[in-house]
This record gives sequence, C-alpha cells and structure tokens, in this order.
Amino acid sequence: MTPYDALIIGAGHNGLVTAAYLARAGLRVLALERRPVVGGSCVTEEVWPGYRVSTAAYLCGLLQPRIINDLDLGYFGYEILPKDPAFFSPFPDGRRLFIWRDDHQTAEEIARFSQADARRYAEYEAFLARLASFVEPWLLTTPPDVLRRTWRDLWQLGRLGLHTVRLPPRTLAQALRLLTQSARDFLDAWFDSPELKAALATDGVIGARGGPSTPGTAYVLFHHCMGVAAGKAGLWGFVRGGMGAISEALAAAARSHGAEVRTGVEVAEVLVREGRARGVVLAGGEEIPAGVVISNADPKRTFLRLVPARHLDPEFRREVEAIRMAGVAMKVNLALDGLPDFPAAPGTAPGPQHRGTIHVGPSMDYIDRAWDDARAGRPSREPFLEVTIPTTYDPALAPPGKHIMSIFVQYAPFDLAAGTWDQLKESYADRVIETLSAYAPNLPQIIRQRHVLSPLDLERDFGLTGGDIFHGEMTPDRLFFLRPVPGWAQYRTPIAGLYLCGSGTHPGGGVMGAPGYNAAREILRDWRRGAARD
Repeated sequence: MTPYDALIIGAGHNGLVTAAYLARAGLRVLALERRPVVGGSCVTEEVWPGYRVSTAAYLCGLLQPRIINDLDLGYFGYEILPKDPAFFSPFPDGRRLFIWRDDHQTAEEIARFSQADARRYAEYEAFLARLASFVEPWLLTTPPDVLRRTWRDLWQLGRLGLHTVRLPPRTLAQALRLLTQSARDFLDAWFDSPELKAALATDGVIGARGGPSTPGTAYVLFHHCMGVAAGKAGLWGFVRGGMGAISEALAAAARSHGAEVRTGVEVAEVLVREGRARGVVLAGGEEIPAGVVISNADPKRTFLRLVPARHLDPEFRREVEAIRMAGVAMKVNLALDGLPDFPAAPGTAPGPQHRGTIHVGPSMDYIDRAWDDARAGRPSREPFLEVTIPTTYDPALAPPGKHIMSIFVQYAPFDLAAGTWDQLKESYADRVIETLSAYAPNLPQIIRQRHVLSPLDLERDFGLTGGDIFHGEMTPDRLFFLRPVPGWAQYRTPIAGLYLCGSGTHPGGGVMGAPGYNAAREILRDWRRGAARD
C-alpha cells in the first residue's frame, strides 16, 4: 500500500481545490508546491517590509460559489470585497467614465457620452446575464469526448443540444456569433460611444493574444463577465488579505480533511512504470509513490517536461506542442506614499477613481495599435494598462498612509524580436510608469518601491510556460471538449493514473477553481470503480 492515494503536482488554487475534494472523500492526499508559499500565481507576498502584495493574480470574480460553500472557505478566512465602481476610465481630453455597481448610476454616466447607449446598457447587461445563466452550469461539467463517443458522451452531447435550443432564437444567434467574433464587432453591434466600447473591450483582451479587432476576443470578454463571486453577475472584487487568502483558505480546508500540503518541494518527473503513473521523482532524486498523480501544471510543462517522452505517443506530444502558449502580459507592483491624482477626477483623498479598476486604453484603436506592436515582437509603445489599488479596500496590506498599486500591462510579448526580457524589463517598466503618469501626473513623486514581473519571470517564478496566465489560449479551438487537446478533455491523460487539474483544462483560466473541482469528480468516479488504482 502506498502512503498516498493521490499526489498533486502544484499547490496552485486549482490543485488545492482538487486536494480538498479528494481528502473530503476520504483519500490520503499529498500536494507538493515548488514555491515557498501555496497558491501558484494566486498568492500574497511581502515584497517589501510591511507591504503584502498580490504579486501575480490581483482580482477575484470567477471563483465558483459551489466551491466556496462546499469547502466552507468563509470559515477559513476567505472574504471578498466587491468593487464599486467596477471601472474608471480616464481619457486624454480630461473626460472620464465610471461603470458602477448600480445600473441606474452607470446609465447616468454613459448618458454623458450617448443617450442611446445609456438606454441600451441595461439590455446589454441582461443579454450577458442570460448567456451566463446558459454557460455557467457547464463550467462545473466534464466535457463529452467527441472522438470516442461512449453512450455517456452521446447523452451529454444530446443534453447540451437540448439546453442550447431552449435559448431564445435571437439570444442563440448572438451567442453563436460571440464565440468567433472580435470584441470590436460584438460591441459595435450594441453601442455607439467609442469611449464606452473601449472601456468594455478591455475584458476581451486581458491575457489574450489579440486586440479588440482580433476574432475570438468577444468570448474572452464574456468569460470575464461570468463571475458571481462578488454577489452580482460580472462583478469582481478584492480579497481581504490579498489573493493569497484564497489559496490559504483552500489549503486550510484541504488540511482540515486530512490532506498534507508541502511547500518548497520541486517535482522533477512523473514516475511511470508499466504504462501507469506510480508517483513522482523530486528534484533531489527522492521518489514518492502514490495511487494516482494529478498535475496542476500546464499541459506543456506536464507532458513535455515532467513525463519522459518515451511514455507518450509521438502524435499526442505533437498535439501538446501545438498548444499556443505565449503570454503577452507583464505585471508591475508599486508601493506608494499616497494616491494618484487624476485630472479627469481630481483628488488624492480616497475616492471612486481609486476604488475601481483603472483603465488606460482610451480607444479600441489605441489597444489594437498596442497589439500590433506585440504581434511584431515589440513591447507596446503605448501599452494598455489595467490598474488597481487594493489598499483602498484593505488598508492592512500596507503601512499606515501607504498604498499598493497593481499594474497589469499589455502588451509584453514573451517572444521578442530583439533583446531579452532580462535586459528590457526595467526600462519597459519606466515606459509603463510614463504612460500612466500622463493620466496621473503626481505618480512618479509618490512611488516608493517597484516590483516588475516580465513574461519570462512569470514562466521562471510561477511555472507558467511562455508566461501564459491561462495555461493556453482561450480561443474557440481550445475550449470545452477541445481543451487541452481533442480526445483528452476529461482530465484524464494517455497515461493511466495521471490526471490534469489546472487551467489548461476546461473551463480554462482565471481564479475560478472549476478545473480543480471537475478533475476531482472524475478522479473519484474512477477511484470508486477501481480504474484509478491497481
């Protein structure tokens, strides 16, 4: 008998979700994390003394309510602080747009740009809500296998078809178009105001290899609008204690059911014998046997680095190699002596301009130009920025009177046409600060410290191949039963006893926990019928 029924590679948030559910079902579980803290890229770290920074992931909206409730995460310290306003978009001419939690208040803001758009905004929100109510049940569902097509797969496909035809015809037509549309085409069909469309288009490009005009970005926009973790559809929020508080709560829940979670332990190889995963080999050579092995790493890291090539069919390896996994994002974290002063919404006392997500992307053309640079292998000369100040909600993250600013930067292509990120990241961070300072001129004077994560740092520090925050593009050809590759979308792999539970599986990226939940369900299904163990 092995000491562990299940061993999980990577204690990121999805790995911890899987660990908690398996332990709750009575399995002996061990989760191993290479970094010194749990959470993967969903962490809070004391980058500077007294400053607790969400170094990578920075907002929560997609974490599934079922997981929050099942694992009693509130008891273990999880608390979300909903944003209000949701967005603040300053414009170069001094105008500004707020998107509020209250739809009536938002309509009043939009009316300053377009009366027609103000009237239509509620219909737009209702459409996204209808579509979300259709899609959200499938987030916690294992996709059917469209290649092998067992009776269970055919039943699921039929169920999906019946569910689909229940949509009103107009909503169904819009939903089908949305899968392949660009964010620009999608929003052009709804609104007239360039300013409103630019503010809404930002959700379509976060983490994506594309600008608003790139086909497929409409789905990315919708993906970011599905969250209900903050109590209202599409609303996101900060987590008290930083994003690491989610991971700490998940780890505590897993441990409460008997799971063991170790940090500072690097897995070098999945141990495969007689065609079956039997455990792992650590970087120091130690072997840890287990009944099943579950990888929270991305598919490329799992199959191209952790599983020896001799154990995989060459065709499967080629499928994995073909997964597009090249990030375009950079993260800049700042310690501030005060708050930025925006001429579009003046004041350095905490105000709504500091409490919402701040967007520097004044038009869709601006963001498309930024993407054009990245497509040519250049960091964007005029980058799109998504900025948050979590200390306006949670002052305990910084010393009294001080603040933390998080800047998510696009586009910073992992693959550069010239130079390296180690050479360029600090000078490009200067360019980021310069860009934001055009909207908040006092910013350079209040910066106390800065911490820069290039796409290469995201790969090295967090294990994200190519710096891809989604573990693979969220494009129509890489969703649902096609994620990560056709025929292997059910969390199982070609190696018996080896499973995937990370964002490279359905339903994809973001701090949602759904891949970990779905993987745990499939592992337990196999375990109970004996297929997951000798």
